Amino acid sequence: MSRLLGPVELAVRQQCKTGESPVWDAPRACLWWVDINGPTLFRLAPATGAVREWHFGEAIGCVARFSDGALLLALRSGLVRFDPDTGTQTALTPAPYDPSRYRFNDGKVDPQGRFWVGTMHEPRTERSAQLYCLTAEGLEARAGDVMVSNGLAWSPDGTRLYHSDTRAHAIYTYPMDPATGAIGARSIFASLPPEGGRPDGAAMDCEGGYWSAQFAGGRVLRFAPDGTITDAISLPVSRPTMVAFGGPDRQTLYITSAAEGLTAEQRAADPLAGSLFSLRVAVPGEAIPAVAYPLSGT
Repeated sequence: MSRLLGPVELAVRQQCKTGESPVWDAPRACLWWVDINGPTLFRLAPATGAVREWHFGEAIGCVARFSDGALLLALRSGLVRFDPDTGTQTALTPAPYDPSRYRFNDGKVDPQGRFWVGTMHEPRTERSAQLYCLTAEGLEARAGDVMVSNGLAWSPDGTRLYHSDTRAHAIYTYPMDPATGAIGARSIFASLPPEGGRPDGAAMDCEGGYWSAQFAGGRVLRFAPDGTITDAISLPVSRPTMVAFGGPDRQTLYITSAAEGLTAEQRAADPLAGSLFSLRVAVPGEAIPAVAYPLSGT
């Protein structure tokens, strides 16, 4: 059974260096995303097509939302609370790494409102990146042994955490206690051949399907809970970076992409690289809650 209700459409034509972290904001009926190395925060109002931008002085790994309309931004230097209406930034916690060698990458809120964020080793020579959970005491390392932390998602019942290492072409899963956020030993969920792209950002649908953008593979894959591929969606760009469900019914799949690293010849063959795309799907995505605020211990 096809889970697609229509073709892939161009939502916003851009040339983001590394478009990432699409997040649907139901109260505002808008989509947030970032250009990590832009470094720029974007907001799309699908009803009107209006796009607004906020520019920053350092890389933005990802974005999440608070229930009062403020945003959590994972800047290279640390996590901040950002008010898009006033432009005010408030520091939450500093980065737990050497910013000359690491930066924050993929981050997401779990079903209980805990914010998780991974890092990447920028020289890409060590599997020394970490996955952190934000607690009342700060950022607590929960998993490691990856080079580029990516692909965060949770099973609909909250008992499985999904996490990928883009450079290792691997998607992992961990047993998780939803009440505490404690995770167990990781296991391989899917290993992907190098020629099909690398597993980047991901999202979960209400049937437990794991949707994964395949960087340098020009496609999005949907995996069933047992790890088998049920859908492969070709895209008009070679470097999709992340997917997120949005819209009032959470049946619009948004897809960010990247242009950074392409040669002039590759850019000519990939003119939409860095743009935002959308796709209507039959199965709604799991809702992503706001960051629990004020922060509580986990």
